[in-house]
Formats: sequence, C-alpha cells, structure tokens
Amino acid sequence: MAEHEAVSEWERLGVDTSKPSVARVYDAILGGKDNFAVDRAVAAKRLELIPDGGQGARISRGFLARGVAHMARAGITQFLDIGSGLPTAQNTHQVAQAVSPGARVVYVDHDAIVLAHARALLTETPDTRVMLGDFRAPAEILDSATVQEFLDWSRPIGLLLVGLVHHIADAEDPAALVRTYVDRLPAGSYLLLSHFSDASAEARALEQAFQQMMGSGRMRSPKEIEGFFDGLELVDPGVVPVVSWHPDQAVPEPSTPSTLLVYGGLGRRAQAG
Repeated sequence: MAEHEAVSEWERLGVDTSKPSVARVYDAILGGKDNFAVDRAVAAKRLELIPDGGQGARISRGFLARGVAHMARAGITQFLDIGSGLPTAQNTHQVAQAVSPGARVVYVDHDAIVLAHARALLTETPDTRVMLGDFRAPAEILDSATVQEFLDWSRPIGLLLVGLVHHIADAEDPAALVRTYVDRLPAGSYLLLSHFSDASAEARALEQAFQQMMGSGRMRSPKEIEGFFDGLELVDPGVVPVVSWHPDQAVPEPSTPSTLLVYGGLGRRAQAG
C-alpha cells in the first residue's frame, strides 16, 4: 500500500498523521515500516545527532527484556506496560512467559496505530490485553475494566514505564504522576523505569531537536531520574546507564553518547509491615 493510502486509512481512524508519534519514531529508528515521513524525519535527526545506527534503541529494548526477566524470576506473574509502543522483538509478554508461562500482561499506549498492530499480533495470545490510554490520566488507566479485571490487584504487579516519562513536561509534574501509579501498586510490586539523561552534550542537543520537532522529550539528570524511585527499594546496581544494568554481555568502553543516553533502574515496593 502506498504511504498516502495508508495515511488516509489511519486518518479515518482518527490518527493525526501530520504529527510524529513517539512509538512510530522508535519504530523508524529500529528500521521498522510502521511509520510515516514525519516520524522518519525525527528519527533521522536523532541519528544525525547521535549516529549509532539505532544502537541506543536496541540498548533500551535489552534493558526492558532484562528487567522483565528479573521480575519474572522474582515471582511476578502480571505486568502493566504503559507506553508500550509498537510490537517488536522481546515484547514484555514474550520475555515474561519464557520465565513464567501464563504470565499476564496489559499493554497501554495512546497511539491508535499501536493498538491496531498489537491487537493483530496478539489475537492468539490469551494472556495479554491491549488498551488505549494516556499515562497522564492515571485514573482512566488504573480504574479501567481491562486493568482491574485482567490483573489481580491482591498480588504484586510489575509496572513498566520504559522510555516514557521523558516525554512528560516539567509542568505536568511527572514525579507526581509516577507516584500516583506506584501508590496504587500492591506490596511486593516493582517499577521498571528508564529515561533520557542529560549526561552528554549530544543528549542536550537532542532535547532541543525533540522539543522543536515533537513538542516533547526532556533530558533529566541521573539524580532526577533516581527521584522517580523515591519510597522504593532499588535493586542493585541502582539507577545507571541501562547498558550497565545487569548486562548480559560486555559493556562497551569507553562510554559514548549512545550508551549514556538512557538511565534506568528497577525498584520494589516493600511488603506491608
């Protein structure tokens, strides 16, 4: 299908194809096909400023997989993945179910294209659900029938906010939003979070480009990122460049703008009492 025909189809479904989507930009960086010219322009700028051939996106995906596997090995059998993006390799349910068959996952994204593609992919996966939702409206997500009925809120849950919170502006109080979700989690639950860091000059230039082209994309300091885990028990090694979080292969040395771009960690909500 020609792109203009695809655009018309999505526009009929209410998708604004004139504005870049975080999920589609990520897809473009990874060389996917579920994106439009406006998304590819942002991806090209990202690769111009940090020319790593998409390594940073793959590093982030590896962090997600290792974090989910860690939670699954710790006994977590249900996950809430907000800002999940377009399906790609090492999806949350695939990683979790490889460790714990039957693990349940609810995927949430605000992009209708993500919803359509994810539902098509997951038609034969009974232990997953997909829903539209905006992270900035926690009650609409947490109190939805999908989340309340599909997940057992009497048992621990793994909450994923991977590559999401840096698209929330300071004025929207991202720390308060994260706390709202964490405060609703049962004791013994986990938060897996990653975030763009301002640890390099290239990252700070990328922040300007993202703001101009997407209207979002905020680099924050490692200390600010660690603040999103306030009240949680951080799993070693704490909040670090995600390439260094429980790596499954040698960590590249020396550090580069690509390996410093994203920091993240895993925090556990203590058992009551």
